[in-house]
Amino acid sequence: MFRSSAFALTILSCVLTANAVSIPAPNLGTRVLISVRDQKLMLIENGTIAATYPVSTSKYGLGDNWGSLATPLGLLQVAQKIGDHAPVGAVFHNRRWTGEVLQPNTPGRDPIMTRIIWLRGLQAVNSHAFKRCIYIHGTNEEKIIGRPASFGCIRMRSVDVTALYNQLPLGTPVEIVQDRLPKASKMADPEIFGFDTPASGSGLRKDKDSQVKLASGAHS
Repeated sequence: MFRSSAFALTILSCVLTANAVSIPAPNLGTRVLISVRDQKLMLIENGTIAATYPVSTSKYGLGDNWGSLATPLGLLQVAQKIGDHAPVGAVFHNRRWTGEVLQPNTPGRDPIMTRIIWLRGLQAVNSHAFKRCIYIHGTNEEKIIGRPASFGCIRMRSVDVTALYNQLPLGTPVEIVQDRLPKASKMADPEIFGFDTPASGSGLRKDKDSQVKLASGAHS
């Protein structure tokens, strides 16, 4: 009962925050690709692989339905970043640091830790992602990173999410795919990620099932 109430309060908090976000247009110089099959995240900068990290997607599978606890697929975007000055291992509740700091793999704990990179979906297949509070974030359960283990989010080791956080401006495109990560030789081609060249204006390919709604101006 307690877990159900806590989950409901978390969802309500996300919904109340959802309409207050303004996101810059994507800059294709930096982008992120997440492979569910590989359980890895790749950071691409100017067509070159800058880093690859192990991650954990949802243990409940893939999707974007309310209450599914699944990881959404498709094109998303970094909407908010939380935890600029928090220490590695900082515990977050409702996106606020509680003041507690945990060591990795502390028994009996499974909080959101260190940094929060909040994603907003750009397509019909992930349109609920922001209100569902789909994050890239640090986790206490680092020993199981590399296999599906989350409740919908993308989990990372604290040291890895800190490094990634520092390299992602707001608006960074993020794509979550079922397939394996592409070869390094294909990194320079934006079409690999569903994006056109920046000359297209928004920088996003307008597929028939895409529901791209980008806000102008910086996040406040």
